[in-house]
Formats: sequence, C-alpha cells, structure tokens
Amino acid sequence: MDSGQTTFYTAYLIIGVLVGIIIIVFIASMIRHQRRHNRLHKSKILAEITTLEKERTRIAADLHDELGPILSAAKFKINSLDISNDEDQYQLDMANKHIDDIIRRMREISADLMPGTLLRKGLVAAIEETVYKINNTGNLSISFASRNIPSLKNEMAVNIYRIVQEIIHNTVKHAGASSLRLELKLENDVMILMSQDNGKGFDYSDAVKKNPGLGLRNMLSRAEVLEGEMFIDSKPGKGTAYIFEIPLAPNSD
Repeated sequence: MDSGQTTFYTAYLIIGVLVGIIIIVFIASMIRHQRRHNRLHKSKILAEITTLEKERTRIAADLHDELGPILSAAKFKINSLDISNDEDQYQLDMANKHIDDIIRRMREISADLMPGTLLRKGLVAAIEETVYKINNTGNLSISFASRNIPSLKNEMAVNIYRIVQEIIHNTVKHAGASSLRLELKLENDVMILMSQDNGKGFDYSDAVKKNPGLGLRNMLSRAEVLEGEMFIDSKPGKGTAYIFEIPLAPNSD
C-alpha cells in the first residue's frame, strides 16, 4: 500500500470515527432530552393530581366538619317546634326525612372524595368498604382478593384507590357487566392490580378518540406518576381486563 492509499484510508477512518462520535453524541442528547421531557411530564401530572387530592380532602373536610353540624342543628331546631295538628306533624316528618337524606348523601360524597377508612386503616380496608357498598346496591357483583399487601405510603395508596374507583365507575357506567373481579397482590416488590368484568368490552384506541372522559387517561396518568404500567385487554363482547404493575420503590432518573 503506497503512501497515497495510506493517507486516504487514514482520512476515511478519521471521518468514520468523527461521524460515529457525532451519532453517539446525538443519540445521547436525544436520550437526555427524552428523559427531561418525561420528568417534566411526570412533574406536571403529579402537580395536577396533588392539587386535585388536596382539593378533594378540603371539600370532604368542609362537608363533614361544617355542613354536617349545620344540618344537624337545623334538624334539632325544627324538631323543637310546637306542632298543633297532624298536617304540620306530617310536614315536620317530611322535613326530617329530607334532612336525613341530605346528611346521608353528604357523608357518601365526603367518603368518595377522601375515604376515612383509607387514611385510618389503609388501602385494602378502603377497597373492601367500597366493594361492600357497591354490592349492597345490587347493580354490580364485585369480588375482591388481596395478598401480601404491606403498609403503603399515602401517595401510592391514594392513587391505587383512585384507580380502583375508576375501574368500578367505568364498569358500572359503560361495561354493562353483572360481575367484576378485583385482585391486588405484591410480587417481587411490584404491586399488581388486576380486574376482569363480564361486560360488553370495547376497542381501546377507538374509545380514547371518541370519549376521552372515560377515565382511561386518568388511570394511565396515576400509573405513570407511580412509575408503573397499565395494560388493557378488551374486545367487543369479551369483557375488559385491566392490569396495573406498580413498583414499590420507583426509579429515580
């Protein structure tokens, strides 16, 4: 090989190395940009969810601590009235019934916004309470099983509970199902939430395009905040299955 060829191949090699370095730098830059974008996206979702949960907690506290006593005081006042005839007594009884209905519904709304059981006894007890209430309505039969569930941080417990709420809501409102099976378990430091209903099923991509209010995006957002994954298996006429896999110890990029 003469000196001219040597120079050519040396230059070719140098150019190849430079191109390789440029490609590597470009790929590394793209990866850093993507990671930064993911962190910003997660931070935005987390801020929105945190604000939402704080507002729910505030409203639940206001309903329980302020409106509840006011309604109870109003009921006490009207019951202290001197009733002289049956018609007035009937109207008083009806007023008492309406106030009792309002107090009961207010407590239900307060519990939906932020279940006291979730804060006092944890995630499993809160899900069991919700399942019990739904089963008592007769609109949907839900079975729930849990295994190896440790005490969870409040953020994780609240987000998983909201996902369960959304699954139940979607099943009642959209699935046309008569039964729903829920399972929550811990495997290899990963929380796994699974559900299966016997409803009519749906096409996921089509449902998201036509009706973004289904709650699917909300569930996905909560899974993303917990650095977990959401999987859906649903076909028209075949029911719907959800699987959420959420690590107990999220990665920190």
